[in-house]
Amino acid sequence: MGMLSLPGFLSCGKKKDFNVTNEKDAHSSDSDENLERGNWSSKGDYLLSMVGYAVGLGNVWRFPYLTYQNGGGAFLIPYTLMLALAGLPLFFMECSLGQFASLGPISIWRILPLFQGVGITMVVISTFVTIYYNVIIAYALYYLFASFQKVLPWSDCFSWADEFCSKTRIVSDCNTTLRGEIIRANYSFIMNNNLTCINGTINYKPVQFPSEQYWNKVALQRSSGLDETGRIVWYLALCLLLSWMIVGAALFKGIKSSGKVVYFTALFPYVILLILLVRGATLEGALDGIEYYIGRQSNITKLMEAEVWKDAATQIFYSLSVAWGGLVALSSYNRFHNNCYSDAILVCVTNCVTSIFAGFAIFSILGHMAFVSERPVSEVVDSGFELAFVAYPEALSKLPVSPLWSFLFFFMLLLLGLDSQFATIETLTTTIQDICPKVMKKLRIPVTLGLCTLLFFLGLICVTQAGIYWVNLIDHFCAGWGILIAAVLEIIGIIYIYGGNRFIEDIEMMIGKKSRLFWLWWRMCWFFITPVLLMAILVWSLITFSSPSYGSVLYPTWGTAVGWCMIIFCVIWIPIVAIVKIFKAEGNLVQRVVSCCRPAANWGPYLERHRGERYSHIVDPTKKKEHEIPTVSAFVY
Repeated sequence: MGMLSLPGFLSCGKKKDFNVTNEKDAHSSDSDENLERGNWSSKGDYLLSMVGYAVGLGNVWRFPYLTYQNGGGAFLIPYTLMLALAGLPLFFMECSLGQFASLGPISIWRILPLFQGVGITMVVISTFVTIYYNVIIAYALYYLFASFQKVLPWSDCFSWADEFCSKTRIVSDCNTTLRGEIIRANYSFIMNNNLTCINGTINYKPVQFPSEQYWNKVALQRSSGLDETGRIVWYLALCLLLSWMIVGAALFKGIKSSGKVVYFTALFPYVILLILLVRGATLEGALDGIEYYIGRQSNITKLMEAEVWKDAATQIFYSLSVAWGGLVALSSYNRFHNNCYSDAILVCVTNCVTSIFAGFAIFSILGHMAFVSERPVSEVVDSGFELAFVAYPEALSKLPVSPLWSFLFFFMLLLLGLDSQFATIETLTTTIQDICPKVMKKLRIPVTLGLCTLLFFLGLICVTQAGIYWVNLIDHFCAGWGILIAAVLEIIGIIYIYGGNRFIEDIEMMIGKKSRLFWLWWRMCWFFITPVLLMAILVWSLITFSSPSYGSVLYPTWGTAVGWCMIIFCVIWIPIVAIVKIFKAEGNLVQRVVSCCRPAANWGPYLERHRGERYSHIVDPTKKKEHEIPTVSAFVY
């Protein structure tokens, strides 16, 4: 393969200027099937990389809360159905697509040149998400280092706290009986006169727990809003630098190095979850927390609410990481005849079981926190940042040997974030490799490190005093509609334009011929159920859109405008590339559109021996004429 010129890159596949060297890539080995791009060293490397990519922070800080909120154990019914109807079909489709052509998320659109902008959108969104995701890893690193103290710094109201900080609820006033009359009095008056409050009439002062004030005042040094950028928080910047150094070190040889690192980063979080679950289950109040999670008696009536089904679909969609480009990129390094069908099922089931398992570990300890603080579990449960950096740390601070449990929890968050980040960066480097193979053959390490350095500097805005607002803004816009739009167009393009039956034949070239009954379920999902569900989620998201906010802090108008600009920048490539493709095609408008809706001339399996009769027409870029310089040729669109 060789470097793509921009005009050729945006044409509809009518040019075939082959020009690539015959050198092996730096991360390939002699045992690889594909010597140019390289392959995974073993099946385990691939599966653990996929599990690490799919299993992320959302499995720990979002799924348990959604289960509690949506009827407990009853929520597992829509969750499982959405896995089967939306998550697994898309996951299997993307894994098959990447493995079949051995190409990244942009070059894979040789399958349908008109939609190549969808691939660009996926890569741009992944870039935005990569920037803020590593900031979250930096938060976990900061708390990890803060755990190396005899007393956790958020376990009490220390010098950084203000008058609203308290470990317990403080009564403000209540009704009491004085000389036969019911009066309203402040709590100090009641205590001084040895009176008692009437049940149900107590008002509490608005207080903040030490962990909440530590998160805002110390860890983030949070400003009043997006308008007040403030200074760079130096220790967060150092943690961000360290997180990028870890990512760069793990990826300096591409999949050959990251494939080994994930044996630790993907597996060890399960060890920590098990330790936290065993510890949590032995604590007083743990059963109360688990009952809130699954429910002593699941609320089946919740299944009548549309919101529950929407939550199940969106959680499955985002937790499996479909339509980000990463599944295509990671699968592109598989051997051609790898069983991607069984891989997809295994990874999806592992992801969902992990979410359920994590819920028990989280809620058992939150139940103990509620017991100790004499509050209902509903008042200590939260999701997202508040669960990871406020509620759970507060609960851990109440355990014996609390620094140990705090270290384990934040080390788990670090590992969950890192292996997802490895795959996202590999998506970007795979894209660069497909576009500029000569550069990646010779300069893989400098390019990878340069990319990490650039993304570090772009992420510095997220470690200012207003950084958390930027993290929330990017997450609110880029990680939402852009991915849904890309997913809808992806399945429409492949199933309805390229052809679902044609795509199934491509898959059978890899995994062998299957019966019509085998494909019945996948046809139902790909042709109708999955696209309808995705459209419903997209429309629902647009209808229920609300301006972004962080807690009680509303974003300024210009902040919301920046969010819209980010999402427009992500998806604008879809029409731009389509227009350029049509413009560069030949014939009248209809002929141009039709030609751009056909696969490019070089679409098909990467290696000649896998093409068979169906793709025997492809010009083989690995062949050279005797009189040519010893170079091998590759495509230019």
